[in-house]
Amino acid sequence: MPSQISSPALTLSNPAGLYDPTDNAYSHVAQVPLNARIVHLAGQGGQDREGYLAPGFAEQVRQTLANVEIGLAAAGATLNDVYKLTILVVDHSESRLAEWATEAKRAWGSHLPTGTLIAVPRLALDGMLVEVEAIAALPAA
Repeated sequence: MPSQISSPALTLSNPAGLYDPTDNAYSHVAQVPLNARIVHLAGQGGQDREGYLAPGFAEQVRQTLANVEIGLAAAGATLNDVYKLTILVVDHSESRLAEWATEAKRAWGSHLPTGTLIAVPRLALDGMLVEVEAIAALPAA
């Protein structure tokens, strides 16, 4: 059954004929109107304000998502304005996918953006396990 969620500047949907990606915390399709204001957020990792990087994957995901929220807020956006994520994961596994999905669903609820998860051998900093880039859409000013 197709599902659809809309906000003033975007529509997320999962068309009939494609599997339901909800368990993996993403949507298949995002539609953004031509006049939307687009916000690009650079890759965020699991470092806190002081640069501390938690040793565990789930902890880094939580801090990464908090950092994404901070960056979006600086542009007047929220998590519900995000329509595209790129998620980079070191040593990706099904258990890490499940941990990501749990935290992403906690952050977004049913308003799951589109996304691509890419397994990588390492990230910019030693011990960094996850990095997330986000693209958001806001109504035209």
